[in-house]
Amino acid sequence: MQDLANLSNNPDKIYTPYLLFPKDFIIDDKVVVAVQVPLSSQIHKTKGHIFLRSEDGDYRVQDVSQLAGLLNRKMSLFSEQKAILNAKMEDLRPELFDRARKLMWAHNSQHPWADMSNEELLKIGGFYTEQDGQIYLNIAAILMFGTDLAIQRAVPAYKFDCLLKRNNEDRYDDRQMIYTNLIDAYDQMMSFVNKHLNDPFYLEGTQRISLRDKIFREAVSNIISHQEYVSGSPARLMIYKNKVIFDNPCTQHYFGEVKPDNFQPYSHNPIICKFMIQLGRFDELGSGIRNINKYLPFYSNGAKPVFREERQRFELEIPLINSTSRPEAQVEAAGEVAGEVTGEATGEVKTLLKSLQAEPLGRTTIQKVLKLKSQANFRERYLEPSLKAGLVEMTHPDSPKSPTQKYRLTAKGKQTLKNSNGI
Repeated sequence: MQDLANLSNNPDKIYTPYLLFPKDFIIDDKVVVAVQVPLSSQIHKTKGHIFLRSEDGDYRVQDVSQLAGLLNRKMSLFSEQKAILNAKMEDLRPELFDRARKLMWAHNSQHPWADMSNEELLKIGGFYTEQDGQIYLNIAAILMFGTDLAIQRAVPAYKFDCLLKRNNEDRYDDRQMIYTNLIDAYDQMMSFVNKHLNDPFYLEGTQRISLRDKIFREAVSNIISHQEYVSGSPARLMIYKNKVIFDNPCTQHYFGEVKPDNFQPYSHNPIICKFMIQLGRFDELGSGIRNINKYLPFYSNGAKPVFREERQRFELEIPLINSTSRPEAQVEAAGEVAGEVTGEATGEVKTLLKSLQAEPLGRTTIQKVLKLKSQANFRERYLEPSLKAGLVEMTHPDSPKSPTQKYRLTAKGKQTLKNSNGI
């Protein structure tokens, strides 16, 4: 498995590299190694040669017309690799490369890309496109690392429109329009979801997990990965009283409703998806349909999501049916947790819990509230013991170093607070 991963990242074997992560499964007492290789928007060479797969054979491309045909087919399917002829490195934000490396390191402490330079990351990530013998930054590069001005120049209609329509469906109750890079856009959409949707208590086995994060992390990943960024129509996230709809233009691949039993993974933006997987923002291709179908019934009283592609648009509808209610088993589990927490919090931890009783707060805000100047002291005596005891949790557990990271009380933390000094 390590050899397969290393070979896929070796430019002497595959160029441009396509980093793969094999997984092993036990089937009928035998070990099976599975490697998912999604369709790529790029042309890859092995030992300097390009091959076409035809039936059961691989044939080397030697004719210019064959290569041109292959390029045209990929360009018609994947606009993310369109070259931006006037784009330069100055149009990219260096701090976004630093964030990308930190996210890679957090996701995989031995990630082979985490120590690369900005130029090396662009090269290995597929963010260059060759045209007329020249190498240019492509749309994917601008969307991932570009300044807001560069993004608007490259894809003028690009926008994620987040709308709360709970009380006023004709207009909106709250709105956030996102025009920035995809790394920040992901965080901003998740923050909008966290602001307006509940996160009911849920145990998976003996571990408390966030159903909201499990479901909407996948939904936000879907709207980013399925988006046709050169379209004149924006992508939308719309929260109603009884449903949430994610809607975006796409290059249509399916027709009608997409279900787990008829679904075949297909990436509309392979360069973007591949890189987001390295950051730990996306899971493997096809995980969205599986995970949302798995967790939504617990979040929304047995409801099922609806995925559909029609009229060059991709839509995901997530019903909201009593999403704040808890099944009996979970209520009993919450009661068991409540009985375990008496007297286990230190004075510093109790002080931290009190600061979070109104709403989730970021680290710097908590330190200001508690009048603590030393970050190290805050982490060692207040934050880390609270996290370790399960009294406090992150709002973005999959991205511990997210700039929008906040901390909130768990059910166990709330009970501890109630048991402490009669609060």
